[in-house]
Amino acid sequence: MNSLTLSLLSFLPILIVAIFLVILKWPARRAMPLAYITVVALSLAVWKIPFNQIAAATVNGIIVALTLLYIIFGAILLLNTLQQSGAMRVIRQAFIDISPDRRIQVILIAWLFGSFIEGSSGFGTPAAVAVPLLVGLGFPAMAAVVSGMIIQSTPVSFGALGTPILVGVGTGLSGDSSVLAYIQQAGVDGASLESVGRPFLELVAQKVAILHAITGTFIPLFVVALMTRFFGANRSFVEGLKVWKFAIFSAFSMTIPYLMAAYIFGPEFPSIFGGMIGLLIVIPAAKAGWFMPDNGEIWDFPDKAEWEPEWTGLVKIQAEQSTSEEKSSMPILMAALPYLFLALLLIITRVPAFGINTFLQSFAFAWSNIFNSTVGTGNIQLLYSPAAIFIVVSASTFLIHKMSIKSYGLAVKDSCQNMLKVSLPLLVTVPMVQVFLNTDGGLAGFAKMPNALAEGVADLAGSSWPIFSTFIGGLGAFIAGSNTVSNMTFSLFQFGVGERIGVDPSWIVALQAVGGAAGNIICVHNVVAASAVVGLLGKEGLVIRKTLAAFVYYALLAGSMGYAIVWSGTRGWLNLGTLFSVLIVVSLVGFISMQLRQDKKGADI
Repeated sequence: MNSLTLSLLSFLPILIVAIFLVILKWPARRAMPLAYITVVALSLAVWKIPFNQIAAATVNGIIVALTLLYIIFGAILLLNTLQQSGAMRVIRQAFIDISPDRRIQVILIAWLFGSFIEGSSGFGTPAAVAVPLLVGLGFPAMAAVVSGMIIQSTPVSFGALGTPILVGVGTGLSGDSSVLAYIQQAGVDGASLESVGRPFLELVAQKVAILHAITGTFIPLFVVALMTRFFGANRSFVEGLKVWKFAIFSAFSMTIPYLMAAYIFGPEFPSIFGGMIGLLIVIPAAKAGWFMPDNGEIWDFPDKAEWEPEWTGLVKIQAEQSTSEEKSSMPILMAALPYLFLALLLIITRVPAFGINTFLQSFAFAWSNIFNSTVGTGNIQLLYSPAAIFIVVSASTFLIHKMSIKSYGLAVKDSCQNMLKVSLPLLVTVPMVQVFLNTDGGLAGFAKMPNALAEGVADLAGSSWPIFSTFIGGLGAFIAGSNTVSNMTFSLFQFGVGERIGVDPSWIVALQAVGGAAGNIICVHNVVAASAVVGLLGKEGLVIRKTLAAFVYYALLAGSMGYAIVWSGTRGWLNLGTLFSVLIVVSLVGFISMQLRQDKKGADI
């Protein structure tokens, strides 16, 4: 069977997801079983995968889904605890004091705080923290999820202390003689056949940071423009674009220290430093009114009575409930202390220098060699999981805020009920993903489905591959729900294509990492998990439809810049990639200018 046919067959499960989940707007609990049946049928009939391997991948998917549900429970519990203690109302007022404008609030929480949390923990934690915080502040659940998903791009490559680079790319490229030969020829120390070495990964990380820093400049503006377009009373892009000065300022406040950290400290700290330093710069600027719209207007969502039913989730109801324990006199530092404690614990438990991570990782449920197959070990980390930290912080809040047992019991009860209601979508989504990823070693001898799909695209793309490489990375994350897994799956393939077309393969690997990060914007099980945290049931396809434009922008601009860079030595800088990059940026700037001019003209009339 030729590579194009295999590629088309591999694409079939993804096409099923696109048609039923995104286009026909079916809920994940109905659409994903169809995708699961499709991928199992292809595995058995075409790839000829042993049944025990399919069963093992399915079980492993259930285990992964349980780990996600564990995190979701912890995130909901922390939010409900803060609501019951009255802290959320104080935090809400504190953000209003910084700026009552929802456009400013979403940049502070989703873009800057979310980047910091991503750098600290990764693996979906920002959605579990920032999204419910936005809902607690009065954002519609869908607006919070869409905003939280769009920022899952720039900081992701350096999430969880650089795991997508250090583990994803490092593991993906290790063990290949051609990679070792390239690294040695480039004069980079520390490489062996077993490991590409940290110096090479630092070089890749610097290239990744350059591409992210440029492409990420427009991400805060995407967030606010899409928020006002989809969730504003006037359904207007221009209402979001009016804060373009503040959005670009906030982008640079994060991406400049982010880029510096990549060069000075390596892959572990760009997102942490970018988010933290960005907050320290942007919060005082917002309080001082810098870069705000000239007319001083404040933007807010319409009255809750006018919200469309699809905007709301279970947590919205809880966020509106008043509790007997609300304390108007609670200091903001006391109210925000759980979030400060959360950030501190995430860093302490993730930075290897503290020596705590290894100890916590030893407490885990693991099932290796499931059904005597080659499927990786199913693992639930009981103490290292962010869920354990959420639960510890929730229990600490019970003590610090002097809550009654009754109020804390209500928080626990509501959290359990909500988790059970949202469990089904994940339990049908993740097993499909795991079967798709574990289709190697079949009797037919074909490459596993993700690689077969990529090989077909590479054969068609030829020298234009750099533009497509980011989309393959994004596709890997869309399927797997992880930039790290996408990098592990495709880094060696991307390296090989780079050598095949005669360009610097390290830049192609960097494009893979950037595309894999951007894929988190539309990743199915990340959308399911983020939606589940705020009880947004059955609306996963609608979320992806609203975030798809941001993903296409990110992957296309990064891929175009990559094309310009890798072919600049032989074709000069005036090449197809440069033209595409300039066209994308000019089109965005032109659209913004046109919208603002039309609004000003309308105001003058």
